[in-house]
Amino acid sequence: MKLYIKQKVFSWTDKFTVKDENGQDKYYVEGELFSWGKKLHVNDVNGNEAAFIQQKVFSFMPKYFVFINGEQVAEIVKEFTFLKPRYRIEGLDWEINGSFWAHDYEITQGGRHIVSISKEWMTWGDSYELDISDPRDEKIALAVVLTIDCVMAAAAAASSAT
Repeated sequence: MKLYIKQKVFSWTDKFTVKDENGQDKYYVEGELFSWGKKLHVNDVNGNEAAFIQQKVFSFMPKYFVFINGEQVAEIVKEFTFLKPRYRIEGLDWEINGSFWAHDYEITQGGRHIVSISKEWMTWGDSYELDISDPRDEKIALAVVLTIDCVMAAAAAASSAT
């Protein structure tokens, strides 16, 4: 199954619309404007919360918690590296490999494909395609990908500010 994320270009808060393979809205993602650390709410089309992502404030390296149904299911940590960004997903036994800067990577578990992510270039705003193998992994895979995107966007904003 495939999901498509299209970020809005001019927005005061993070806003994403996630569509299915047929172009129908499946999830709405919105960040909180005034909060300590980054917070993203992932809601289904009926307005029910599907996932919640919260940044841990006062952490040496970026660290985010992913909640599904009110329970923490994963912790995504950006590891300290000099050249190529690396992430660790704690709580799921998932591994991430690929090029984060090119937005072309995949997540596996013991060799089993969970999700592959590819960025669509030459579009207005950032657009991503998620190819998820098992529908049961849909919400958590989406939340993990959104978390990595948050970390990458924050790093890009910090480097452009200097």
